Amino acid sequence: MVKKVEIFNAGCSACKSTIELVNELACNNCEINILDMNDSAISSRADELGITRIPAVVVNGKLADCCQSNGPTREGLKAAGIGS
Repeated sequence: MVKKVEIFNAGCSACKSTIELVNELACNNCEINILDMNDSAISSRADELGITRIPAVVVNGKLADCCQSNGPTREGLKAAGIGS
């Protein structure tokens, strides 16, 4: 089953680190999309998903738990299903 992974970012160093981490963890079944928060359509989608800070990672339409209160972590992204 393909896992749709969306990374909401604004090009900052923390965002770049998150993109690198997701790419490192991702398996062959992960479809990764990097989304630019400077695009108003992307920003609107982020609002719909409840994203209040970036970087943020969404897996199959659900904001990863680690992105709801803190920033993305290796453990949190694995728990969200990235890399499995």
